Amino acid sequence: MGRGPSIGKAGWEAEDGRLRRFQPRDWDDPELGDWIAALDCAVAAAKGPRVLVAHSLACLLVAHWLLASPLPVAGVVLVSTPDPEGAKFPPQAKSFANPPTQKFRCPALMLASSNDPYGTLDYARAMAAHWGSGLIEMGALGHINAHSGLGAWPEGRALLAAFVAGVQKRCV
Repeated sequence: MGRGPSIGKAGWEAEDGRLRRFQPRDWDDPELGDWIAALDCAVAAAKGPRVLVAHSLACLLVAHWLLASPLPVAGVVLVSTPDPEGAKFPPQAKSFANPPTQKFRCPALMLASSNDPYGTLDYARAMAAHWGSGLIEMGALGHINAHSGLGAWPEGRALLAAFVAGVQKRCV
């Protein structure tokens, strides 16, 4: 499922020293409890208003984490949320299935592609409605990851910056 649209150490993290990646024990054999604990540690260590940026499986992690953790977050941006019932959902990630459908306790924005092999626009629309999230349908961008040919994805970075600016105003 990939690790996101150039968000890692060679992409957005390299451009912006405020961005940090959480570190679960195993990226390739994900286990929800481990990922929740790793995200909890990362959020607890972060300074200032925290905005979570999640790609793919981490979108489902965030939905589960928001119910499991009392730590404050100013908002969340979810990119390419996968459908755990979809044919391409990896069986090793089954612990992430059945994401909560409660409204998030913070503002949220979902970015979805019309031709994402891991999640349809209908699924993104349904989850955005459940979670009380805004949804931007980005067009045909695949799974919005390094394999999508988007490079540093300046459009996504601009959307993130606008979202962060909006939630920071709410935190003042």
